[in-house]
Amino acid sequence: MPLKKSEKIWHNGKFINWDDAKLHVMAHVIHYGTSVFEGVRCYALPSGSGIFRAHEHAQRLLDSAKVYRMDFEYSREELVAAMVALVKTNGVTPCYIRPIVLRGYGEAGVAPFNCPVETYIINYEWGRYLGHGSDEGVDVCVSSWNRLAPNTLPAMAKAGANYMNSQLIKMEAVMNGYVEGIALDVNGYVSEGSGENVFLVRQGTLYTGPLGNSVLPGITRDSVLRIAKEKGIPIVEQMIPREMLYIADELFFTGTAAEITSIRSVDKISIGKGEVGPITQTLQKEFFGIVNGTAPDRFNWLTPVPVSMKQPVGV
Repeated sequence: MPLKKSEKIWHNGKFINWDDAKLHVMAHVIHYGTSVFEGVRCYALPSGSGIFRAHEHAQRLLDSAKVYRMDFEYSREELVAAMVALVKTNGVTPCYIRPIVLRGYGEAGVAPFNCPVETYIINYEWGRYLGHGSDEGVDVCVSSWNRLAPNTLPAMAKAGANYMNSQLIKMEAVMNGYVEGIALDVNGYVSEGSGENVFLVRQGTLYTGPLGNSVLPGITRDSVLRIAKEKGIPIVEQMIPREMLYIADELFFTGTAAEITSIRSVDKISIGKGEVGPITQTLQKEFFGIVNGTAPDRFNWLTPVPVSMKQPVGV
């Protein structure tokens, strides 16, 4: 989907013009994939703009950076404040927010320690990621590419290098006529999509794979688990064999981009009745009610963007 550029980008504590956000061709991130990042949604609410689970996204960014020994000076609260300031400054809502920490231009070679760590936050308009507005569910396949094996690349870190694997999964699916692919882990159990966590419903119970199956600890994944618990829906986190996908009563993706997207078929096998199931509908209704402001934000997930600010952070 085409990207609409915004006016300003937050870079190392200051706002710069969109077109001035440039990297040297010898930046470490270009050659070795040394970046960690987040994807955050900001929703338009009747009361104004609200950033969804900004603090949790900022914490995961800090955690990812820690795994990769990327020291940078901003706290969780400062990152959240910068996101709020950027959304306010650009005046773009609803939007997608992309904080990214990367290693820049320093020296050549795999060892990154003498390369500067830079922090950017970008926001821009972005709509539905899967389904293009369809509420009927999407058609997916099981990918021939496995997710990262344990002790190779850390799956719990949201790192740019991991998404080379995601690109292989996504490209294969699209080239074969599917919207998305579901990857298995190195042992053949269900892991996740190219950029989404996976849930299934079987006989009234909600299943999802544990983090040990090379699963990113998704913020929307956690949100669904909390809503399901509140609604009294039984939850099981366990290793999921591939065939459970085919015999599931309901199946859906979760993610910041995907939100909660129903899956209609896997490998051309219809899931349940081939329509959005009742538990998926319940979870969607509660989730979208909160983020669209038609239901109370009882979990305190939305960080408001003030209508006016005396002094935006980073200026």
